[in-house]
Amino acid sequence: MPEQDDHIGKIAALEEEIAHMRRAVVSHAVIDQAIGVVLVYGGVRPDTGWEILKEVSQHTNTKLREVAEYLVQWPYCEWLPPKIRHTLDAALQRQRGSPELSATAAHPPRLPECRCR
Repeated sequence: MPEQDDHIGKIAALEEEIAHMRRAVVSHAVIDQAIGVVLVYGGVRPDTGWEILKEVSQHTNTKLREVAEYLVQWPYCEWLPPKIRHTLDAALQRQRGSPELSATAAHPPRLPECRCR
């Protein structure tokens, strides 16, 4: 019986690890998509988009994954929490002085502020 209990314990641990890995893969994909939203909205390079995403997460005290989820849904629902929107705009404004920004950064596309929730 102890051997069977050991196998059951190993199976449970592996199932938990698989579930964790699945969540990580989904989270990674959403974060990559959110970086794309920041790139288009702010006219920044990918490495800058990642830094801005982290900054928004830190300054709003919101998990990175949650910020990413809001940003990915933003073009569809046309709403972004004001705290995240303000912090994103402020981070992009600080970046506008950087020589690494693309030419589109001076006039990024603006999405409407709307409350669809």
